[in-house]
Amino acid sequence: MGRPTPIRLGQARLAEIARSGVPVPTYDRGRLRPAIVHVGVGGFHRAHLAVYVHELASRGSGMGIVGLGLLARDAEMASALRSQDCLYTLIEKNGGEPSARVIGSITEFVHAPAGHDHAAVALISAPSTTILSLTITESGYAELPATEGERTTFDRIAAGLAARRDRSSGRLTILSCDNVPRNGDAARQATLSAAGRLDPALAAWVERHCTFPNSMVDRITPATSREDRDWLRDSAGIVDGWPVVSESFRQWVMEDDFATERPPWEDAGALFTNRIDDWEQYKLRMLNAGHSCMAYLSALAGITYVHEAMAVGAIREFVAGLIRREALPSLVEIPGHPREDYAASVLERFTNAGVRDQIARLCIDGSAKFPTFLMPTIEWQLERGGSIERAATGLAGWARYLAVVNPEEQAFDAAAGEARRYAREAADDPGAFLSYEAVFPATLRESASFRAAFVGAYEKIAADGPIAAMQASSDGD
Repeated sequence: MGRPTPIRLGQARLAEIARSGVPVPTYDRGRLRPAIVHVGVGGFHRAHLAVYVHELASRGSGMGIVGLGLLARDAEMASALRSQDCLYTLIEKNGGEPSARVIGSITEFVHAPAGHDHAAVALISAPSTTILSLTITESGYAELPATEGERTTFDRIAAGLAARRDRSSGRLTILSCDNVPRNGDAARQATLSAAGRLDPALAAWVERHCTFPNSMVDRITPATSREDRDWLRDSAGIVDGWPVVSESFRQWVMEDDFATERPPWEDAGALFTNRIDDWEQYKLRMLNAGHSCMAYLSALAGITYVHEAMAVGAIREFVAGLIRREALPSLVEIPGHPREDYAASVLERFTNAGVRDQIARLCIDGSAKFPTFLMPTIEWQLERGGSIERAATGLAGWARYLAVVNPEEQAFDAAAGEARRYAREAADDPGAFLSYEAVFPATLRESASFRAAFVGAYEKIAADGPIAAMQASSDGD
C-alpha cells in the first residue's frame, strides 16, 4: 500500500484529519464570538495567545480571535490563513518526535494596510471587541519623527478608538503580548500619544475606558522551515500553507487589570500576579540576554542553530556563566519560583535540538534589545564590583558582527544605520562603539572597568575569534 494522500487543511476536512490521529478543534468554531482583535498575527501569536484561547474554547469558552494585519507584508499571512478557513497546525518540538495539533481559535483575518483604515476602525470599534491584543515587536512602540509624516500602528489604533468612543461601544482592554519591559505601560504611552495627536479629548477618554495590563510572554518560536512543512505533510498527513513551530514550554504571566470580565486564562496555565516586574526581569536578564549575547558571537563562528551553539563547550559555559554568575544575582527572587530553577530551565531549553531555533532570529534588533535585556545587569554588577566579562564579550561580538558581516546578510535592526556607523569606527578603535548613546548609558560609557572589558573582548574576537573570546571570558572563574 502507498502512503495515504495528505489532507489539505480546512474546516470541511477536520473530521478526516481527526481520524488520522491529529487533534483538531472539538468546539463549534462558528459560535465563537469575535471578542479579541489581534494586531500582528505571526508565529508567536499563533503559538501563544491563540493557543490559550483555543484551549479555553475546548473547555466551553465562546471567545474567538479576529486577526488584523496592518502592514502590506501581512498579505501573505492573510492568504495562507484564509485559504484554510483560518485554521493552522501547531508543531511542538522537544528532543523526540514532534507532535502536531490543529488550532481553531482564529476565525477571521482582516488585512487592512495603509489606505484601508475603514476595516481596522470597524474591528476596533465593534461592541463585540473587548480585547485588542498586540504583537508588533519592540520597534512598533517607537514613535516616528513628526517630520516623516507617517502614521504609526498606534495612530491607526487611535482612529479605531475614536470611533469606539463616538459609537459608545464600551470599555476595552489593550493587551500587549510583545517582549517589551512593562509592555502594558509602553502600549498605554503609545496609545495616549497617538490619541492626543488625533484629538486631545480622545486621550482622556482612553484613560477612562481602556486598561493596559502588563504581561510577560515566553515561548521560543522559530521561523517555519520547508522541512517543517515536509514533516507535517509526510508524517502527520496535513498540507498547511503556514504551520507554526514552537517548543513545548510556554509561559504567560500578567496583571489582572482588564476593562471588562477577563478570560479565565489561568485554566490554560497562565499566571496572574502582582509581581510582574520581577517575572519580567527573570526572563529579560536570563533568557533574552542569554540569547542576545550568544547570538552575534555564534553568528561570527558560522553557527546556524542555537542547539548547535550549545553543543560547543566554550559557548555553553559562556552562556551558563552569563546567566548564573552575572544575571541571576541581580534578580529579586519570586517566592515559590527560585531564580536557580528558572536559570536551569533556560539552559535546558537552549539545548532543545528539536526546535532548531536559528541564530539569525536572535540577531534581530540588537539596538532595541540590549538596553533592556543586558544593561541593567551590567550596571548592577558595576555598582558592586562584580563580574561583567561575559556581558562585555557579548556586546563586543555584536559590534564586530556589525562591522564585518555583509550588511545584506545581517539580521534586521531598526537602527542598523546608526549602529553600523559606530561599529565601523570600532574596527580601528573598539572603544568608539561605546559612544552609541542610544544603547550605552553614561554609567557604562564612563566606566573604566567596563571599557577595558569591552575593548579587551573586542580585540580577542578580532585576533583569535569568537570561541576563544568566550573561553577567555570564563577563565577568571
